[in-house]
Amino acid sequence: MQEYDVIVLGTGIKECVLSGLMSLSGKKVLHIDKNSYHGGESTSISPLEELYRRFKVPGPPKSIRRGKEWNVDLVPKFFLATGQLVQILVHTEVTRYLDFKVVEGSYVFKAGKVHKVPASEEDAQSSDLMGMFDKRRFKKLLHFVLNFDIRNPRTHQDVDPEKTTSRELFTRFDLGQDVIEFTGHAIALHSDESYLDRPCLETINRIRLYCESLSRHHLSPYLYPLYGLGELPQGFARLSAEYGGTFLLNKPVDEIVMDNGKVKAVKSDGKIFHCKQLICDPSYVPNRVRKVGRVIRVICLLNHPVKNTHEASSCQIIIPQTQLSRKSDIYICVVSYSHSLASDGMYIATVSTTVETNNPEKEVEPALELLEPIMQKFVSITNLLVPNEDGRKSQIFVSRSYDATNHFDSECEDIKDMYRRITGTELCFGRPRNLSHNSDDD
Repeated sequence: MQEYDVIVLGTGIKECVLSGLMSLSGKKVLHIDKNSYHGGESTSISPLEELYRRFKVPGPPKSIRRGKEWNVDLVPKFFLATGQLVQILVHTEVTRYLDFKVVEGSYVFKAGKVHKVPASEEDAQSSDLMGMFDKRRFKKLLHFVLNFDIRNPRTHQDVDPEKTTSRELFTRFDLGQDVIEFTGHAIALHSDESYLDRPCLETINRIRLYCESLSRHHLSPYLYPLYGLGELPQGFARLSAEYGGTFLLNKPVDEIVMDNGKVKAVKSDGKIFHCKQLICDPSYVPNRVRKVGRVIRVICLLNHPVKNTHEASSCQIIIPQTQLSRKSDIYICVVSYSHSLASDGMYIATVSTTVETNNPEKEVEPALELLEPIMQKFVSITNLLVPNEDGRKSQIFVSRSYDATNHFDSECEDIKDMYRRITGTELCFGRPRNLSHNSDDD
């Protein structure tokens, strides 16, 4: 009979991060995955032939050679250079096993065209998203945000960060609707309009995070690992092994054994592994989760950069929901050979959004139009699943499905929230160091 403090089921990014944090804090961890590969629903697919097989699409065409050069992430998400996930990676030292490279651009869609997101005073000056007066007001807002210090009321300029809403904050700076739209969605990265009526501290912090991340690398605030997100779970597997954790791939989970409503063990391949706590993704406990929505993702293979992105070999494009009379934004993530994810001269663009109608593919048409001509599309529609309970009683802690955003903000919130419930303490770490070993502008 084998005893563990924590058993983790699934090797998705969130499960791996939590497994690594548990190992680091001295817990004895067993990590099991029913699949033969790392990453769960956020895995990287390689070679390219495997992607065609997985989506039951005939191909790939002869013109796409060297399938081994491809690593296609099923759920691509960018890292903000000074964001929480980067802090966690630095804190756990998983950065030893990863190389990051800066993403070349950050764009927003307005009135049928893609524009660069301005997030510095220089950008604001040259931006075609706003007129002269708006530029001046936007610069004032940026100046306010970057000097804002919660502990120093003199920097608040009579704004009460806990009571003043984001809407009221924007009104104070007399910002026009267009400026509010790209500031809220492409800089503060809010995915819908509900933030406008919440206290503005959240928006101030988000704008600041974006600007600080941008000041690290200048091209954009985003980083992405070379060879794709599949490198992350493998880095955490190595970390876990260093601390005596055990990883078992390709192992079926036959049963989760309960005792008095509390987790007691996991049965796998006829063996019983005892544990005090269980961490898993929704696929292992279908009776403990509920569906709260759906996400559509369309992976597109291109042999050209996206128009109006200054020939960027990687970039993020956000289509704010108001541009298309929607409730939620549409995200486009573009990566390519420059991050060692595709053959030379080839690009992978992934479009994602929260499904709002019975015809999800029609919802993403405006985004797909920006990418034309597209060589091949792979469409997936997945359920957004969340746990039914917080896990404190059963000691079974379930992560949420990956949302439609293409940055890691909400996933980090989920990791921190789970960590708090699992350990009863907050997840804390120091300031991040500079991460991009081989960014083009060092």
